[in-house]
Amino acid sequence: MTNLIELKGVTHAYKTKSGPFPVLKDLNVSIPQGAFCAVVGPSGCGKSTLTRLIAGLMFPDEGEVWLHGELVRSPRKTVGMAFQNPVLLEWRTIMQNVILPLEIVAPSMPKAQKEARARELLAMVGLEGFENKRPSELSGGMRQRASLCRSIVHKPDVLILDEPFGALDAFTREDLWQTMHDLRAKEPFTTLLITHDLRESVYLGDQVVVLSGRPATTQYVMDIDLPGPRPLEMLYEKSSVERLSVLRRQIEIAQGRVTEDAQ
Repeated sequence: MTNLIELKGVTHAYKTKSGPFPVLKDLNVSIPQGAFCAVVGPSGCGKSTLTRLIAGLMFPDEGEVWLHGELVRSPRKTVGMAFQNPVLLEWRTIMQNVILPLEIVAPSMPKAQKEARARELLAMVGLEGFENKRPSELSGGMRQRASLCRSIVHKPDVLILDEPFGALDAFTREDLWQTMHDLRAKEPFTTLLITHDLRESVYLGDQVVVLSGRPATTQYVMDIDLPGPRPLEMLYEKSSVERLSVLRRQIEIAQGRVTEDAQ
C-alpha cells in the first residue's frame, strides 16, 4: 500500500531564552493512504508538534516530511484539522461554521453547493435540523460533531485529529468513536489521531505509533488488522485486552517507569 504521509529522520527543537528545547529526534513515521494512524506517548513528548509538521504549519530542523510524494514546504489545503476545543465561531450558525473552509479554499463554489455539502455531512453525524443553531445552543458532543464536519467539508486527503474527544464524557466519546467509523466508510481520508486514550487508539486505529519520551522518536508500532466498522464490544475481547496491555507497557517504558527488558 502506498504511503500518503512519511516523516523521515525528523528532528525538531523549539528556541527558548535558555537555548534549544529538543522535542523530536530522528523520528520516522509512515502512514499508508486510507489508513487511520493513532499516535500515543507521554505528555509533552511532541505529539502536537508532529501534527503541525504534517500540516505544513512549521518545518523540522532536520529530516523531511512528505505528503502525496511531495516534500511539505508550506501549509497544505489538502489537510483538515480538528482539536479538543471545537473553536466554533459564535456569531456564525452551525451551517456557516461548517462551510468556512470552503469559503477559503473554494471561494468560487456556488453557495448552494457549499451548503449542500455541509448538509450532507451534518446529516451523517446526526445534526440534521441544527444547521441554523448557534454553537452555544449545542452540547459539547454536538459541537465536536460540527467541528468534524467542518474539518472534512473540503474533502481533504488528510484529517488530523488532535485529542478531539479528550474533554467529553465517556458515553459521548464512545458515541463519537462510532461516528468516526461511519465517516471513514463514506469519506476517503487518511487520518492521524493524537490521543492519550489507549482504548480509543485500539478501537479507531489501523496502526498505533508509540512515541518515546522527549525528545521523541518512534519507540513502537502496532498494526491492528481488524475490519471496520467495529462494535464497542471488541474492546472487551481477549485480543483487544492483550493489545492494550502491550501498549500500556510501552507507555511505561516511554515514561521511564520500567525498562524494556524488565520482567
